[in-house]
Amino acid sequence: MNKIANAVELMKENKYEEAANLFNEYIEENPNDPIGFVNFGNLLLHLGDAEHAINFFQKAISLDSKTATAYYGLGNVYYEQEDYPKAQQNFLEAIKNGLEEADVFFMLGMSHQNQQQFKLALPYLLRAKELMPEDEDVVFQYGLALAQNEQLTDAKEIFELVLTLNKEHSDALYNLGVISLFEENVSQALDYFVQALDYNPTHVLAANGKKVAEEALQ
Repeated sequence: MNKIANAVELMKENKYEEAANLFNEYIEENPNDPIGFVNFGNLLLHLGDAEHAINFFQKAISLDSKTATAYYGLGNVYYEQEDYPKAQQNFLEAIKNGLEEADVFFMLGMSHQNQQQFKLALPYLLRAKELMPEDEDVVFQYGLALAQNEQLTDAKEIFELVLTLNKEHSDALYNLGVISLFEENVSQALDYFVQALDYNPTHVLAANGKKVAEEALQ
């Protein structure tokens, strides 16, 4: 497994050709071990070669149909291709076969989100948040799913949590502004939209929200 670990380190250093050579050596020495194929697939996906990456992930699955990381790799390929139903199917297989990392729950939740399946997204994004409570993107997307499911009180709490992780998170500020409008607290909504624009002057939705709030106050 040393060659795999060394190759992964080389990938982190952007030494992709050297990493590929090590993965290739590992596969030649261990042709029945799916892990070599999974890692080579991950390298190919990172380099944008989706077609060959799929072949390597499928080869890993043909060697061992319970290789969770191969399903996760396939899920990522299909997600990048915006084939969300196939991505969802493979992320689900990864979880069924024992992958318990936050990333797979997050990606499964996002696959549902991108299909407007907001209720189905919720439990997976919640699980991702439980596993990565300090990741502002994960926490924010969970808050967004709550808002899309019209659970505004819970969503508000989560967006406020995002701001404890990053006080300059303009999207969280914008969404708090929208919730404040729903609560008919227009002055507070305006404050949130102004803050969002302070941190991100090109935030079009916050600019529109600010205009709406200003007109409502007049």
